[in-house]
Amino acid sequence: MFMNSQHSGDRLRQYLTDHGIRPSEFAAQLQVDPQRLNNWFNRGVAKGELLRVTSVLGLTPEWLEFGTGSPHKQSNNQAELAGFIEPWDSGTPLDDDEVELPFFTEVELSAGNGSTQVVESHGPKLRFAKSTLRRVGVQPQQAACVTVTGDSMAPMLNDGVVVGVNLGETKIKDGSIYALDQEGMLKVKMLHRLPGGGLRIRSLNRDDYPDEDYDASYFAEHVKILGKIFWYSGLIY
Repeated sequence: MFMNSQHSGDRLRQYLTDHGIRPSEFAAQLQVDPQRLNNWFNRGVAKGELLRVTSVLGLTPEWLEFGTGSPHKQSNNQAELAGFIEPWDSGTPLDDDEVELPFFTEVELSAGNGSTQVVESHGPKLRFAKSTLRRVGVQPQQAACVTVTGDSMAPMLNDGVVVGVNLGETKIKDGSIYALDQEGMLKVKMLHRLPGGGLRIRSLNRDDYPDEDYDASYFAEHVKILGKIFWYSGLIY
């Protein structure tokens, strides 16, 4: 039986109890500290973790957050409500599990012609769950968000898409997408290593932007890998 709870933390704790799931085991499964889970029990599940918690347990987000509807997802082919967008601004307090990453609004990580200047804005920031960054191996102090310009990485990274860059991961893994500085031009490209220490810079829109192959000397002298892209998002309108 589910208790008539006041917030999502009460419902989560009761659900685990009713189904014989030990909090320590559930915390380990989510890769969060037991103390953080206990904080959720007392104050409610962090907004940025609702979808992950419900996905692991097979629950509906609206039930966990608001206590409405059926607790469990229905096994059909219909679309389901995944959650709600809540407005926030720079004055909204951070949850325990949240961190703000700098947003380089003046940066143009070009998927086209590029830009020659990097300026950090002291205004807008993007919020991420610390546990989300930890899960993909990104340290908050080594991450930033920027806006892609151009169409060379379409249709995956269209003009205006926001990407997250892991500045701590600069070793090339063939076929992964990186932010790089090529002779003063900041770009987002897929990279491949070539024999002899060379580099292949590849666009997803290869019809308009053919591969660029460079030898080891050019790579060492003119290309700086800034970091690996670990996240991207954009508006559909």
